[in-house]
Amino acid sequence: MDRVGFKELLSWRGVVALVSEGDREVIGFIIGRQVGGEAEILNAAVVVTKRRKGEGGALLKAAMDEFRARQVSRVFLEVRESNETGIAFYRKHGFCKTGRRTGYYRDPDEAAIVMGAKLAG
Repeated sequence: MDRVGFKELLSWRGVVALVSEGDREVIGFIIGRQVGGEAEILNAAVVVTKRRKGEGGALLKAAMDEFRARQVSRVFLEVRESNETGIAFYRKHGFCKTGRRTGYYRDPDEAAIVMGAKLAG
């Protein structure tokens, strides 16, 4: 996504966009959006050299806390079916598989695993 695309995304109603920084550089981010009483994580990433050090978990927790504060009851996301590390990460943080979307991803074509988490009040 280019700079114009990100600017447009950030102007959408209900967007949550968080960044993790270290040594004056971005090391991770998470972007989600709320629609009514539900939300979805649109994208999340952490620089490879900073993974498995808590950055991703901290970003996800902060996003979930923000959604909870906005009275969101459920959060959804999609993850590549072959991304076992990502699936395990989200399971560790309270997400469960709720479905599968055939042909969701391109380059290469692949199904998405839909995962969801309920937020307590």
